[in-house]
Amino acid sequence: MALHVEDLEDPCKYRQILKIPYDELITFVFDYIKRKSGLMVIFWSVCIIFLGIAFTVRLNISGYFPFRNIFFHTLLGLVVLPLLCVPVHELLHIIPYYLTGAKRIRVGMDLKQYMFYVTAHRHVATANQFRVVAVVPFLLVSIVLLFLVLLLPGLWKWSFSLLLFAHATMCAGDFAILNFYFLNRRKKLYTWDDFDKKIAYFYEEI
Repeated sequence: MALHVEDLEDPCKYRQILKIPYDELITFVFDYIKRKSGLMVIFWSVCIIFLGIAFTVRLNISGYFPFRNIFFHTLLGLVVLPLLCVPVHELLHIIPYYLTGAKRIRVGMDLKQYMFYVTAHRHVATANQFRVVAVVPFLLVSIVLLFLVLLLPGLWKWSFSLLLFAHATMCAGDFAILNFYFLNRRKKLYTWDDFDKKIAYFYEEI
């Protein structure tokens, strides 16, 4: 049976362990991406592999295309395509959230922190549900882009290999949250967001 916010307010069963105002999200992200864990080793290793793929593609196209064309596709892969990828990324957060039963899903952004986020207002999510919500965009977008890098010709291969790396780094915030859950994996955790107050709450079962 799904829990409600009111259920978590029972001090005999649950204890609040963390409260994050949205305007402090970037502090939380930097904190948890720096904390050492097997999960973060995997994440940064994948980022390095994706960067290596991009360098390999760049070396392979060297000498075949004019510099202006390579420069155009560099901007495409590092600026234009990542911006176009943002709504796709957020949609891939929304879908698993909706499938977990969340109804009041909200999308927001904080330009001061250069962050976009998806929340489900007053929806209580378990640790496993939230892990799925956090990791789905990284997995699906990475798989699609790897196929595109393999299949596309020349300069488009270069653009999408850069996007593959750029998108992975864009997922650092998602992996910061995943690392929080990983480091607290022995606890039974629940989370919910108050979108009106712009605060995320995390509770553990006592």
